[in-house]
Amino acid sequence: MQEDHDIDPLETKEWLDAFYSLIRHGGNERASYIFQRLSQAALSEHIDVPSGITTPYINTIAAEDEAPLPGDYAMETRIRSLVRWNAMAMVMRANDNNEGLGGHIATFASATHLYDIGYNHFFHADNEERLGDLIYYQGHSSPGMYARSYVEGRLSEEQLDNFRREVDGNGLSSYPHPWLMPDYWQFPTVSMGLGPINAIYMAHVIRYMSARGLVEDNPSRKIWAFLGDGECDEPETLGAISLAARERLDNLIFVINCNLQRLDGPVRGNGKIVQELEGIFRGSGWNVIKVLWGRGWDELLARDKSGLLVKRMNEVCDGELQTFKANGGAYTRKHFFGKYPELLDLVSHLSDEELMYLNRGGNDYTKVHAAYAKAVAHKEQPTVILAQTVKGFGMGAAAGESSNETHSIKKIDFEGLKYFRDRFNLPFTDEQLKEKPYYKPADDSPEMVYLHQQRKKLGGYIPARRQDFTALDTPEIDAFGSQLSGTGEREISTTMSFVRILSTLVKDKKMGNRVVPIVPDEARTFGMEGMFRQVGIYAVAGQKYTPHDADQIMFYKEDKKGQILEEGINEAGAMCSWISAATAYSHSDSPLVPFYIYYSMFGFQRIGDLAWLAGDIQARGFLIGATAGRTTLNGEGLQHQDGHSHLMANTIPNCRSYDPAYNYELAVIIQNGMRRMFQDKENCFYYITTMNENYRHPVMPEGSEEGIIKGLYKLEAGKGKLKNRVQLMGAGAILREVEAAAAMLRKDFKVEADVWSMTSVNELAREGQSVARWNLMHPDQKPRQAYVTEQLEATKGPVIAATDYIKCYVEQLRQFVPRSFTVLGTDGFGRSDTRSKLRHFFEVDRYFIVIAALKALADEGAIDMGKVTKAIKAFNIDAEKIDPMHC
Repeated sequence: MQEDHDIDPLETKEWLDAFYSLIRHGGNERASYIFQRLSQAALSEHIDVPSGITTPYINTIAAEDEAPLPGDYAMETRIRSLVRWNAMAMVMRANDNNEGLGGHIATFASATHLYDIGYNHFFHADNEERLGDLIYYQGHSSPGMYARSYVEGRLSEEQLDNFRREVDGNGLSSYPHPWLMPDYWQFPTVSMGLGPINAIYMAHVIRYMSARGLVEDNPSRKIWAFLGDGECDEPETLGAISLAARERLDNLIFVINCNLQRLDGPVRGNGKIVQELEGIFRGSGWNVIKVLWGRGWDELLARDKSGLLVKRMNEVCDGELQTFKANGGAYTRKHFFGKYPELLDLVSHLSDEELMYLNRGGNDYTKVHAAYAKAVAHKEQPTVILAQTVKGFGMGAAAGESSNETHSIKKIDFEGLKYFRDRFNLPFTDEQLKEKPYYKPADDSPEMVYLHQQRKKLGGYIPARRQDFTALDTPEIDAFGSQLSGTGEREISTTMSFVRILSTLVKDKKMGNRVVPIVPDEARTFGMEGMFRQVGIYAVAGQKYTPHDADQIMFYKEDKKGQILEEGINEAGAMCSWISAATAYSHSDSPLVPFYIYYSMFGFQRIGDLAWLAGDIQARGFLIGATAGRTTLNGEGLQHQDGHSHLMANTIPNCRSYDPAYNYELAVIIQNGMRRMFQDKENCFYYITTMNENYRHPVMPEGSEEGIIKGLYKLEAGKGKLKNRVQLMGAGAILREVEAAAAMLRKDFKVEADVWSMTSVNELAREGQSVARWNLMHPDQKPRQAYVTEQLEATKGPVIAATDYIKCYVEQLRQFVPRSFTVLGTDGFGRSDTRSKLRHFFEVDRYFIVIAALKALADEGAIDMGKVTKAIKAFNIDAEKIDPMHC
């Protein structure tokens, strides 16, 4: 409330004096307790109480409460300056060679202190004594990490000169990419918002691993996530922060570089992004530390008895703060301090230049250190540090410091280079500056000795990524005997078959405890409720209540050591849990075998960016697209029916995707996948679709394993000696329609048919494309044959393929099919109806398969075209029915 609304200032002063006296004599905790009781009393009397989720626009940690700064400040300043220079020189040299390569100078310039204090005093590396901290670097800051690694001797000048030049080898990736630099970067982060949500779920999964005894409990191991204030506009950035507070993830620290600027201009030009973020995080239960003003402001705040300086800090908007910094000290004196005469007096002893160099908190080493020390010591809450910095700090106004164009600046003119050199005391002559040389002191110099000593104290050098791990002893195929022997008269779905496989795996004595089932609050949909009691649902606090179904066999059991991760109605969060578990072999030297089960339509379509990240991060595990296909999930309709997820899966080079129809196919694929990923250490992950349609499953045909893995095998060979023959190929939900069509062709049309199961069109297409490439590159050698071609070459008749996916999924195979090829698929929007109706509507049922086979034979002149017309009439097919793609 403003003072001019105070009807009794004297009484107000008496209350404030009493409160300050309480603080002096009872301490902060006592004052906090009394304040809470007063607030409760006010609420009980229905008196409105301010929410208090934001605090004044000043540093959270008072100057007198700051942890003392260890180390050699002057030495660290020199090291920080040369790292700054090398980062800028690397980007500029890259663009001197080719301006199209791009790069970023300003982001790391603003965040240098934030990283440097961590490198020198907080970021632990992996070593024999402990697992290291996990750091999600802000993507645009990567030049600074390369620059420091160069100074440390981990990267060469040649590598720096190959920044963003990777094709010929020995290059440095533009951003953190583990796939491209597998022994360096741990996490991909430059796709905005994905770093923060993954960091949250990483902290969550590491606590899960610790609770289950899979890794040693180490409270000092921290997950640090560096992000930008503009990045917080991405829904993924803030969408999961309540989980971190709910689970008291005090192993998690967010550092938000609040340079107040995004790509085109201020983040909240008319507002205050720091205050907005403080309210969001504090309201979600986080510990919030604001680092806004540097040491130069401490003396001013201490001298200001009127409170006007804090008032001015509170009222100025972010756009003004940027303008002040861009326009210099005189402008700041007039427009910031000049609003109140008392503030002009407060800074009358400072020159315009001194005003210009009043640092912001995130660009002040002592303030950042105090915040980090407070954060790592804090218990029971995750911490967010809101560090106010200047975009392009140190570059100078002429080079765009704090200007709207700063983000895109990749070059600085000669005068700007001289300014930078002089400001950071770099040992270059004007002539040397023209070459933009890298700078690394001699190995025995005080700077280098100090730098290496600091990292030695913290266990080694970072970034660094573990590639290898101890192989798991995965089960042999005979462990899944019940899946291989068929179901007899029983009818089950492949989704249920998967659950049985999963139940078998969690009981495995050698690796069952490393299996991690993950569901987004749909375990009952997938028939997994039987696992609740068997292995429990992980809950950080255990189960504090008696579930209403406690008297039932499959009651809802939450447990501190539960094995299932049930992540709520949250596909993105569940995917992040899967990614964290799927990379445990690397970040924790403790491989896990995660299975994430979800509605297939809510997979790659909804979290495609995270799936791409999983490929980059070299995840190992299984994604199970349950209730897959466009016609199997009959009652759910357009937004639930999947006809394209396999095409999306194929966009990720190291994703192996399969669409099995029978339980033995599923068992073979999962067993083979576990062996490839966790024994042979193949760098891939699996996407497998399963269906909720119940039917009988046959015994596995002898010798079919190889074809199942490669993507195609002959399920049924036509035994008759009929003149005409066709090859029918099917997959997943439509394979049984293909089998039925084969029987109809034999019985009613005197056409023999071989039936093929296409377990993976994508694997077949990739293998075929690889063969085609080899043939292209080796024209003087005997051509190789694609596996599809090889399998079909000895057969006769046209080829017809039908799946529950859109036609272009199978069209990938056309160039490898040696004869006429007809593809049926489910193009168009899904809709609700019975399965038979949907399959007829999309023209993939047995009748349309028969028609397609007859038409292909007629096109070849093997039968009369009139037979096709008769068949259409016999099946009551409306030849003028609307194309499902267009309705």
